[in-house]
Amino acid sequence: MATRETQDDLAVAAPGPHGREAVEAAYDSCLAATKEGASNFYYAFLTLPREMRRAIYAAYAFCRLCDDIVDEPAEDGARPRERLEEVRQALGRTYAGEPKGDLWLALNDAGVRFGIRRRHLLDVVDGVEMDLGRVRYETFEDLRRYCYRVASAVGLVCIEVCGYEDERAVEYAIDLGVAMQLTNILRDIREDAQQGRVYLPQEDLRRYEYTEEDLLSGVVDDRFRALMAFEVDRARRYFESGASLFPLLERRARACSAGMHAVYSRILDRIESAGYDVYSERITLSAPVRFAVIARLWLRSLIPGLS
Repeated sequence: MATRETQDDLAVAAPGPHGREAVEAAYDSCLAATKEGASNFYYAFLTLPREMRRAIYAAYAFCRLCDDIVDEPAEDGARPRERLEEVRQALGRTYAGEPKGDLWLALNDAGVRFGIRRRHLLDVVDGVEMDLGRVRYETFEDLRRYCYRVASAVGLVCIEVCGYEDERAVEYAIDLGVAMQLTNILRDIREDAQQGRVYLPQEDLRRYEYTEEDLLSGVVDDRFRALMAFEVDRARRYFESGASLFPLLERRARACSAGMHAVYSRILDRIESAGYDVYSERITLSAPVRFAVIARLWLRSLIPGLS
């Protein structure tokens, strides 16, 4: 039997007024948000069965809302922390069975269907809030806490939707989230620095005698390449652990996680092949390449033994 804490963490179904047509329209709204913003994820989501896919769209739309609150000024002048608190309150109402608006209606339906824990979504809110103010992390453990909140927590939502029985899936999903967020950090050093955000641990900067001034000036030298090689190796270790997740998921859901792993691993490879120069241009994969990578993994999940 579930404990009281566990019961409070699960969504209560919204009562009568919200018919299936309203729920379908709510999911369509989340799909539109995903198409618009999930450049590295959208093709991977397409490999999921319809019900799972729609739940992931709702979770993505929620994460997109949180990100936008931090990264884009509000038209009404509301402060980001106040808006994030409103998100927490809306999430509370949604899990109590009182959703108001398309996003929240879809999230309520997905939460009830798949047992999505509210605490994972609250972790996302706490994570994006860490991007407000002066962003610095003294140690990797400090940075890992941030990565857990903004990325691993999303991975935990995904495995609840995709289904698993072996509890090791939780650990591997956490590691895959850390790996993907580290890749984002390494790829986006230039853009983040322009916003005053320095994610690389201060202890690592000191180890390689590379200063914040160097980072903000875009200095690519032997110190920077050594620092980046260290960080890339760290991310790869997390990717290696994260790959153990795939066989623990339902077969029909494996291609999604495997596809995101493959896409982000290739971005890491391209960072390395560029001599770690992430300042000259933004390193990414084209849409056709992303589609080809994920389509191959999807076919392999349908036809075991296909190389």
